[in-house]
Amino acid sequence: QVQLVESGGGLVKPGGSLRLSCAASGIIFSFYGMGWYRQAPGKQREWVATITSGGTINYVDSLKGRFTISRDNAKNTVYLQMNSLKPEDTAVYYCNAIGRNGAYWGRGTQVTVSS
Repeated sequence: QVQLVESGGGLVKPGGSLRLSCAASGIIFSFYGMGWYRQAPGKQREWVATITSGGTINYVDSLKGRFTISRDNAKNTVYLQMNSLKPEDTAVYYCNAIGRNGAYWGRGTQVTVSS
């Protein structure tokens, strides 16, 4: 059974930082591209960043320089370091794994940026 479990969300003040983690099980993690998406209230889910099995990284243009995706294949975990957070970053953040056998989603972790 494939599981993606996000953690690290919470309430942070504008300008603060958070590091999200997504722990994967039930898949050969190193074979999968991993991504982060987010969904703000009343909006569609949007892509944030991806890191391929080979380590190639891409970000949505609007978040370049503030967010950093990384992965640790030994820990079956992908991370999203978020700096200089803004109220508009408030959303549920979802982890995604995509590979030859399919795509999987976590249940999300809430990030709220507010003073």
